[in-house]
Amino acid sequence: MRSLFIFLLMGMLFKGTAQFDAYFENKSLRIDYQHAGNSTEDFYFLDEVKIEPFWGGSRTNLIDPFGYGEYQIKVFDQSSGQLIFSRGYSTLFMEWQTTAEAKKLQKSFSETVCLPLPKKPARIEFYTRNRAGDFEKKYEYAFNPSDYFIHPEQRMIFPVFDVQVNGDPSQKVDIVILPDGYTSRELKKFKKDCQQFAGILFSFEPFRSNRSKFNIRGVLAPSQEPGNDIPADGVWKNSILETSFYTFDSERYCMTRANKTMADLAANAPYDQIYILVNQDKYGGGGIFNQYCVSVSGNLSSAKIIVHEFGHGFAGLGDEYVGDVSYNEFYPLDVEPWEPNLTTLVHFDRKWGAMITPGVPVPTPDTKEYEQVIGVFEGGGYATKGVYRPVHDCLMNTFDGDVFCGVCRDAIQRMIDFHSK
Repeated sequence: MRSLFIFLLMGMLFKGTAQFDAYFENKSLRIDYQHAGNSTEDFYFLDEVKIEPFWGGSRTNLIDPFGYGEYQIKVFDQSSGQLIFSRGYSTLFMEWQTTAEAKKLQKSFSETVCLPLPKKPARIEFYTRNRAGDFEKKYEYAFNPSDYFIHPEQRMIFPVFDVQVNGDPSQKVDIVILPDGYTSRELKKFKKDCQQFAGILFSFEPFRSNRSKFNIRGVLAPSQEPGNDIPADGVWKNSILETSFYTFDSERYCMTRANKTMADLAANAPYDQIYILVNQDKYGGGGIFNQYCVSVSGNLSSAKIIVHEFGHGFAGLGDEYVGDVSYNEFYPLDVEPWEPNLTTLVHFDRKWGAMITPGVPVPTPDTKEYEQVIGVFEGGGYATKGVYRPVHDCLMNTFDGDVFCGVCRDAIQRMIDFHSK
């Protein structure tokens, strides 16, 4: 029986790889675009299209099974119409749309999607999730491999070093770590901080048990000045990725608007995930699903910031805490959130119901009796009422404990498996 299972598994892997080889080169097609609009509208404007030297993703799992993210791309072979690749993702633009500022003005954000490089003409469709939770097609790009305006040159070439490499990028979760606010004299510190990053990540489950399924590399790209921007304090630094605190006027929300620079730096290595380490001891960070994560390297809470933000960027986990952000109506109460660890009970059957012990009430009282069990606890996704989380506390809620809850661990494990099998 074991031999039959291995034979079937090898057959599935061969079929998936053969499909990749039929449609794709082992490189990336990068599409940069401007995402513009206001609180109720969004528009896509093509910027440029590039060929990059690595494809770090799976060569067998090409179609997204999760349905996560506020946006989605679908790639169709032009001649047959067959869907050959899809991915979900989120962006900083979407978060901005939920702010009060977005009700008063229009704004544009630079964004990037990467996919394996098609060998033949392909139709690439862009979708936005509407307020009802459904994806709507918003933009279409016709890719032609003979288009000589698609350029292959790399703009920002820097040395890459291995933090840990365990195998073929197509069978691993590949993380590329980018530095911000490290001068040329501080790149040794950056290398040390990357090793510390790995040690931190793999001290938490389920990452510890899956360490052999990860590759981590760092890009040695110096900044002109140490540290990064703190606008409310009048601190502005000439750093390569221009990360800044006070994103959307939230003090600890540290992100970047230098999207194309980030993509150029990441292109030095194969990657599934981009993680920016900031040479800073002020508390802060951020993470956006299938886009990038940011964490400071010098704060006493850095360890838990790192894994919390990676929960967002890698597994699509939502924040389980209440308040402390400027967003309004982030989760409509008549729509089930796409995040695997939040629910409005609209379609709870799609979430973690099977993990709840019989007899635990739904919703679950947030009392001592249920403090250690998986249930449905009110308060999460920044909302006091109407949005529910799986447990009393978790690393996606507060930093009082040291573990992801069972629901979050399960979501992380499924994502690890997707990228490494």
